[in-house]
Amino acid sequence: MDAGTLIRAARQWVPFAARTMAYGTVSLTLGPLTKDHRASLWAMREWSKSSAKGLDIHVEPIDLHNVPPPPFVYAVNHQSLLDVLVLGSVLPHDFKWAAKRSLMKIPFLGWHLQLAGHVPVDRKAGSRAAAEVVRKFEDVLKAGKPLLVFPEGTRSEDGIVRPFKNGGFYASLRSQTPVVPVALDGTYRLMRKGNIDTGHGHIPVKVGKPIYPSKKMKVAELRDLTHAAIIELHRSIGGHVPDVVPPNPLDRESRDEATQ
Repeated sequence: MDAGTLIRAARQWVPFAARTMAYGTVSLTLGPLTKDHRASLWAMREWSKSSAKGLDIHVEPIDLHNVPPPPFVYAVNHQSLLDVLVLGSVLPHDFKWAAKRSLMKIPFLGWHLQLAGHVPVDRKAGSRAAAEVVRKFEDVLKAGKPLLVFPEGTRSEDGIVRPFKNGGFYASLRSQTPVVPVALDGTYRLMRKGNIDTGHGHIPVKVGKPIYPSKKMKVAELRDLTHAAIIELHRSIGGHVPDVVPPNPLDRESRDEATQ
């Protein structure tokens, strides 16, 4: 790694760490003293906006008027660790993240996530743990809050939207709350896996119309409707979409189980 990369990384991440500690302290100390942890929400918003600005990322929100009153599920494609601050800077309402469990261990950031009621997720924890996560998703929605999930389950290294997992869609169906599809594009180019510094750029975030589930709808149907909506949103903001979208492997697993 060359000296220039190390210098750029230091100029970006030292101020970022300072902002995280400062706003994290506000959240941890004032959050419990304010109604509905409003100080924590304010701290998250300001941390997101100031971090995006400090990393020279211009976030363009598109069609925010499509966001309905809560509760609902934001379903967003996932490209980079930067998605958290990009979305936090523009999406409305006090939404709760489905956050990777390892993030909960990071000082200040993780402490804020725990205090503010975000839901820890471990993709490798097994079916029993997955069912418990879905119940926690439902609790967020029953409390009248929006839930934000990355249904791909992991970051896309090339920006192409991958097949979706079912968890957030189970919660939507069981609570009969809409799914709001959201697409972003470009963060994977700014910070690829393994990189320690970021580039600067313009990141569009486009919100689609809510998808309202019916009581007779199957989870795969809601999942696939949302996937198709996000693919089209992603295409409309310049994202790369393959000519043929591969089938969801969860459908194959379900067929295999049915024949055993």
